[in-house]
Order: sequence, then structure tokens, then C-alpha cells
Amino acid sequence: MGEHEVRPYGDMITASIRPTAMDILQFPLMESPTCSHGIFTRHGGVSPGPWDSLNVGYQVGDRTDNVAANRERIKKKLGLAQLVGVCQVHGNRVLIVESATAAGSEAEGYDALITNVPGVGLLIQQADCQAVLFLDPVRRAVGIAHAGWRGSVANIIARTVAAMTAAFGTRPADLLAGVSPSLGPCCAEFINFRTELPESLHRYQTRPAYFDFWRLSRDQLQAAGVPTANIGIAGICTKCDRNYFSYRREKHTGRCGSVIAVSL
Repeated sequence: MGEHEVRPYGDMITASIRPTAMDILQFPLMESPTCSHGIFTRHGGVSPGPWDSLNVGYQVGDRTDNVAANRERIKKKLGLAQLVGVCQVHGNRVLIVESATAAGSEAEGYDALITNVPGVGLLIQQADCQAVLFLDPVRRAVGIAHAGWRGSVANIIARTVAAMTAAFGTRPADLLAGVSPSLGPCCAEFINFRTELPESLHRYQTRPAYFDFWRLSRDQLQAAGVPTANIGIAGICTKCDRNYFSYRREKHTGRCGSVIAVSL
């Protein structure tokens, strides 16, 4: 893969994100001694098709030993002591990870994680949904949220910012945030949007039944107090780009991993 070019995207800040040999993408605005992070493509793992190859999802039909091996590769790539995920349910509950021994079985009922424990990677699984990464370089804390359309409706972004403020004393103005590759306005079709999306979100419709959730997440981050200059949008559609798993494109497929940690 070559370097992803910077794409102009209205008045939004579209991130330049660079792949490495394992196809890990990183936001330059989050490159800090405080933070280790990476958005992984589907490449570089051990899973066979249709989960080929770096599938991090235990609940999509892949063998558990394959998923464990893939997660171990991610952990080693980022130099982490632990990797913690949750059983995502498209809600807005936030898990506070308070211990370096929190890895293992995934907690149920959560869609965001926050921590200030060094070396503990917070994992979000995705196949078109957004992973929204948060770094507080002042308080040395991080967070990550799984934002599908239901999570966007429930404003999981604001809940995650509020949780970091309550747990760590985070000032939203200090936060750096990045929105991962995800379903873009080119492909985010919701034919039942009148019953699925509240009327307040209908203004994000770009053409009949198509919605811009990248812009929605930008606006929700701003409303939560994150400065515009501190927001990166990857601007890569996972349905269009076959380097990523996409439920919309493939249905039976794997899950990409996005990870953030406080550096050891």
C-alpha cells in the first residue's frame, strides 16, 4: 500500500494517516510520547477467508485461536502489555479500565473504553462503524468509542468525553480525537432513516437516503468541547476500500481493530 493522500473534505480536518509494513494507520496529530495507537487494516493476520486475515472479532464465526493470534500480533506491534476489548452492543455505556490485568473475557454491554493505565491497549472492533480515538496528553489518559449509527444517535462521543472528564479530570479542550476509516457518505444508505434516525440528524443527509456520519461525528466532538483543530477525520470509506472489512460489502466477514493506549 502506498501512503494515503490527504483528501479535502469541506471545512473538516481530514487526517493524513500513514500505513506501515503491517498496514497500521496512525493520526499524526496523535503522535505523542504519551500515546501509542493504531488503526489496523484487514491485512497481516492468520485467519482464512472470509475473515482474511487480521480479524479481531470473536463473534463472527472465525476460530478463537485465530482471533487470539491476531490480537497478539496487534499487541506486539504496538508494544502493549495488555489488550482489552468489550462485547459491543451499539449502545453508549463506557467502561473504565483501571488495571493492567483487565484483559481476558470481554465485558458485555459497553461500546467505549477509557483508561490512564500505561501499556493497556483499548480495542474497538469494526466493519463499517467508526472507532473514535481520544487522547488527553495533559492528564495522560486515552479513550476509544465504537460509533455505529445507533451509537451516533445515542451520542457515544459525548458520553466518552464526559466519562474521561469525570474519571481523570480531562478538559475537553485538551483532547485530541481521530475518527477511523468507516462507512462514508458515498455508501451510508439508510432507506429507513425516518424511523431509525431522529429528525435532528436528517440534516446530515447528502442525497436521498445517504448520510454523512463523518460530519456528524465532527459536530458531536465539537459540541462536546473538542477544538476543531484537534479533530482528525480519516476520510476513508470501508465499503469502497477493500483493505478493510465491510459488513455492507461482504456481510459475512471479519472485524478490523483500532487501538489506543497510554505509552509505557
